[in-house]
Amino acid sequence: MSPGLILISFLIYTAIIFAISWVTSRKADNQSFFIGNKKSPWIVVAYGMIGATLSGVTFISVPGWVGQTGFTYFMIVLGYVAGYAVISLVLLPMYYKLNLTSIYTYLDTRFGNHTYKTGASFFLVSRVIGASFRMFLVVSVLQVFVFDYYGIPFWLTVVLFMLLIQLYTMKGGIKTIVWTDTLQTTFMLAAVVITIVIILKQMNIGLSDMITIVSDSKFSPIVETDVNHPRFFLKQFLAGMFITITMTGLDQDMMQKNLSCRNLKDAQKNITTLSLILVPVNLIFLFLGAVLFIYAAKFYVPLPELADHVFPTIALGQLGAVAGIVFIIGLISAAYSSADSALTSLTTSFSIDILELDKKYKDDENLLRKKRKQVHIIMAFIIIFVIIIFKIINDQSVIQQLFTFASYTYGPLLGLYSFGLFTKKSVKDKWVPLVAIMAPVVTYLISHYSELILPGYQFGFELLIVNGLLTILGLILIRKKQPVQ
Repeated sequence: MSPGLILISFLIYTAIIFAISWVTSRKADNQSFFIGNKKSPWIVVAYGMIGATLSGVTFISVPGWVGQTGFTYFMIVLGYVAGYAVISLVLLPMYYKLNLTSIYTYLDTRFGNHTYKTGASFFLVSRVIGASFRMFLVVSVLQVFVFDYYGIPFWLTVVLFMLLIQLYTMKGGIKTIVWTDTLQTTFMLAAVVITIVIILKQMNIGLSDMITIVSDSKFSPIVETDVNHPRFFLKQFLAGMFITITMTGLDQDMMQKNLSCRNLKDAQKNITTLSLILVPVNLIFLFLGAVLFIYAAKFYVPLPELADHVFPTIALGQLGAVAGIVFIIGLISAAYSSADSALTSLTTSFSIDILELDKKYKDDENLLRKKRKQVHIIMAFIIIFVIIIFKIINDQSVIQQLFTFASYTYGPLLGLYSFGLFTKKSVKDKWVPLVAIMAPVVTYLISHYSELILPGYQFGFELLIVNGLLTILGLILIRKKQPVQ
């Protein structure tokens, strides 16, 4: 597929995104940017969150990861469902009861200002790195297959994407993203389905026959029964559950969409619907991964060293122009969905939680808008910087790095909210930042020396749970004697 055709596809899709932005951002104010004026239809939010949840990580990394891990990732997906149930039944009622714009305001009410700032800071670090991981993944693919052809350096490609995202999210914020996510979800899912159809046609195999081939292949095992293995099925399930609780339920990016729903009932319907849809959707991505490797083996297609490049290599190099265009549009959708809501939520959290602009300029809507836009620009530059750094050091699958990093940065948030929700103890607020920093450090040491401490045991993504428990232990050590009244 020619780079010129890819570039045209990119420009057309971007024009559609800007058209949606123009329509949705008319008459937008600061409340539109932060919480969509609490008028977002829940079904639109639920559908759009599929794309935001999947992002480039699922679109690119999961199919490539099948070659190494088979279908074991599906146990994490099943854990997602349990995690979404906790969000729906425990976290969302609390957020709506307190009428929060930033979910980290809860920590201020429950523990104090130091804890509040600590929680918000851990989110900011987590989301900057997470968004950069996702953005890096899709931009690096476009760089290899398109922009290198035109001699455009990687850093300029990143700046271009962030500038476009900056422009279409600047005014409408979450009000715009709710609708652009819907478009992005549609194209991402369409790209996967159409790719599978084209491969089956080229191989002259029916869907039922391919399902049989995949189920009989080395890629199909879902359950790993070795308790010492990093992908032991119970570890995977619990990791998926707590990854969802933290990376969705304790994440301003994902919760900001839910808080834009009209009421708690709609937000709960959104989360429940999302959790049920994600199971078959992720199974389709895993199926695609197996199909790609089976196709490559049948036609002797040389596979790239990076697992993340398996899907683009076959889609753009082997399946023809239609498959290439569909893949590129799906990839661009993943790129935008990876960063647009992240940029908006980072702006929201930094403006409200760190700078407290909503309090300083509560009587001056125009000045608040001006300051919010300045923060928006700063956050975009930070993401650009981190993506470029990540380009220098990247050497493994992005999905593996993303979940591993999340284990360290979201663990303190898991501990803080768990201690706050399930105990009545108060803590010495000024010591909370130290606890939140020490828990990930100790978690890393436990992981590094796990095979010495627990002979033969290797930690997987359950490090998140360990980190959360260590945070709770630290909070117990700094607790006050009197209960919260």
